Amino acid sequence: MPAEIDLQDVHLNFRVRQANRLSLKEYLVRGLFRSSANPVMDVHALRGVTLHVTEGERLGIIGHNGAGKSTLLKVIAGVYAPTSGHRRVTGRVCSLFDIMIGFEMEASGWDNIRFRGYLQGETPRTIREKIDDIAAFSELGRFLDMPLKYYSSGMLVRLAFSIASATEPEVLLIDEALGAGDKNFRAKARERMAGLMQSARLMVLISHDLKAISELCTSVVWMQQGQIRMCGAPAAVIEEYGEAMTARSPVGAV
Repeated sequence: MPAEIDLQDVHLNFRVRQANRLSLKEYLVRGLFRSSANPVMDVHALRGVTLHVTEGERLGIIGHNGAGKSTLLKVIAGVYAPTSGHRRVTGRVCSLFDIMIGFEMEASGWDNIRFRGYLQGETPRTIREKIDDIAAFSELGRFLDMPLKYYSSGMLVRLAFSIASATEPEVLLIDEALGAGDKNFRAKARERMAGLMQSARLMVLISHDLKAISELCTSVVWMQQGQIRMCGAPAAVIEEYGEAMTARSPVGAV
């Protein structure tokens, strides 16, 4: 069955409790547990998004910070269920974002390779076939015998990327904000990413690097305030986006 992403009129709402800063006097007057001290705000993160991506496509998603790019990617990945509308994704998904989710800090590196592998859809048999390669790629050696609570942040990222990228993706979802350890490891990670991009049957990439988007993608979506502002060929969408960003910037702004 061909890899495919189909979103129809997708809306996503969040209820967020605002953390207001109060003076000591205000805190005492309002009471310790009054709900008025932390009002709830409704956030309409996605607004009527309709998107169809078919096998062979390389879709880029652009937009300023807070436009809904990462939220859209998480809906595609199944992290968030739409509040309303329809989401259908066909194909094995590899999500290269939020790669730190799912770690058990009291467990060893070896155990976490298994745990995260299962979350990615691996079976005990398939993870056994991959575990030595994952360990070698991470370059963590004897540290894999230790609980993750003793790892540095760089070691955690290296392990997380090694596990997340050890798959044969059909639908590849990438957020450029992904980091992968020190300089030498980043070079190795970029090489693996290039291989994943080439082998994936369908790819969705978030990036602020418009040059990379134009070179890697066959189509581009411009997100603005949780909506698709424009969708089409990379050159056309990037040109419109660039003109809009220029118009928004005041003369002389830095």
